[in-house]
Amino acid sequence: MTLHAELCRRATWVLGQAVLTCLGLALALLPLTTQASTPLKLRIVGGLAGVNQYVQHEEPFWSQELARLSGGKYSAEIAPFDRSGIPAEEMLRLMSLGVIPFGTALLSAASAQHPMFGAMDLSGLNPDMANLKRHVASFRPLLQKTLREKHGIEVLAVYTYPAQILFCKKPLASLRELEKRRIRVSSPSQADLIQGLGSVPVLVGFGQMLAHLQSGNTECAITGTMSGNTIGLHEITSHMYNLPFTWGLAIFGANMTAWNALPSDLKALLRKELTRLETNIWNASERETADGLACNRGDPSCEHGRPGKMTQVNPSPDDIKLVRELVKTTVLPRWQQRCNQHCREMWDSTIGSVPSDMPLPNSR
Repeated sequence: MTLHAELCRRATWVLGQAVLTCLGLALALLPLTTQASTPLKLRIVGGLAGVNQYVQHEEPFWSQELARLSGGKYSAEIAPFDRSGIPAEEMLRLMSLGVIPFGTALLSAASAQHPMFGAMDLSGLNPDMANLKRHVASFRPLLQKTLREKHGIEVLAVYTYPAQILFCKKPLASLRELEKRRIRVSSPSQADLIQGLGSVPVLVGFGQMLAHLQSGNTECAITGTMSGNTIGLHEITSHMYNLPFTWGLAIFGANMTAWNALPSDLKALLRKELTRLETNIWNASERETADGLACNRGDPSCEHGRPGKMTQVNPSPDDIKLVRELVKTTVLPRWQQRCNQHCREMWDSTIGSVPSDMPLPNSR
């Protein structure tokens, strides 16, 4: 069974349970109806629990800042999706149905059912944040239009996690040494690149990553530089390969019916302040990419993580050339196969036309 088929099988299997669970919580997730004297309180589903994006940015914004910014007129409660019984693969569908009126959806998870949403963060496409920003900017108008018109979701922000790099239990000096190693992945695109390297991709959720490495089911894992430190990968792995495979994009959006039902002053406030929150998250992700590397190495410059003793392996010119070739010959063609002719045309008119440090092919 291919990884894509497995992702689809999982998504189909969990949908029934997710809907039953979330329908039971629907009243708790919907905006509260209020009398004029009672502040309006929103129910928000946020991103991954425990990582800095949620702890330092999403949670404080909704639980504290919204009330302050609105002078107490509006407030919110937030819970991370992975501690709310909601599968990442189903977030967009449940938002579209209105079961989750306001939520944060990981685009890598959504791309299993909707491949076009993985376009901005294909594995190997963005070796640095400058490339990521260019590709997101080129694709964002189409992303917003598609989610609004086909899924009934208003995109209010696009977030990024820190760079997703490779953590390994055994030494490596180059990517060619990864052949036949079992590597944790979180998306079809990551699996494509790993297979192109001759390795074995293993689909594992963020919360189960540490256990799989400890048990020996996987030998390496792709995850964020700082999130890996947060869950303790620096204590059970010895080497990290410093090249972003992906970054980890997410959208914060609202079901259109729920969004249209909000007071106009609240909608204006959210558009303004979520733009600020998005900027803060992107800036923090860039800082945390470097800080995560420093902490995993045990450098004195480590600020927010726990010091480790890992060996940092920087990519050689040969490795960079290899990744660029795999993007052209494996990652992009396989993504296009999962997608359709419209996606090929979309690629050529958006990301494929953007000047890049990594020359990108068109679909012709």
